[in-house]
Amino acid sequence: MRTGIYGGSFNPVHNGHVHLAETVMKDCRLDRIFFVPSKISPHRSSAEYISEEDRLEMLKLACSGNERFHVSDYELKQNRVSYSIYTVEYFRRKFPEDDLFLLIGSDMLLTFDKWYCSDKILSYVNLCVVSRNVGDLDALRKKSRELSPDGRIFISTAPPEVVSSTEIRKKILKNSDFSCYLDEKVVQYIRLKKLYTADI
Repeated sequence: MRTGIYGGSFNPVHNGHVHLAETVMKDCRLDRIFFVPSKISPHRSSAEYISEEDRLEMLKLACSGNERFHVSDYELKQNRVSYSIYTVEYFRRKFPEDDLFLLIGSDMLLTFDKWYCSDKILSYVNLCVVSRNVGDLDALRKKSRELSPDGRIFISTAPPEVVSSTEIRKKILKNSDFSCYLDEKVVQYIRLKKLYTADI
């Protein structure tokens, strides 16, 4: 099996996340992808996170239409910073025979060598990178050769879909329409539970 691992805050999960997963699934010929919401992100502040339960439930709703999409609560169950190396090691133990692929955005690749145990991560998985900025393919290809001369980094050439969880949260707070950025079931869930309607 070719198994993808897609970590992030997913606060909230939006169409850009799903687009990235669908793109990588096609380009890297993945059999399945596990979305893994982080407990404590090493890359950004967790101050604006809503509850773990709500982020997990929205992911399940967003993934419910694709039988090859799965949601893992592994990181949420750990009482520590959600470093990717721990998650990669967990999936390597869980699926010892699988080819593992870690999904990341282009901004993450350009700083990947600063990640905790980045060399060890590359010994366990391939990286699947989707561009988030128009015109950054040359920089991504150069960085991928520097990090992995043996070709364990795959760069998708699909056009980026620029959507930001931060901007979506701002729209909700301002009572602006945000429905076009999210799965309909996620929109209904946010409205039902009145999420992101007050400054955190």
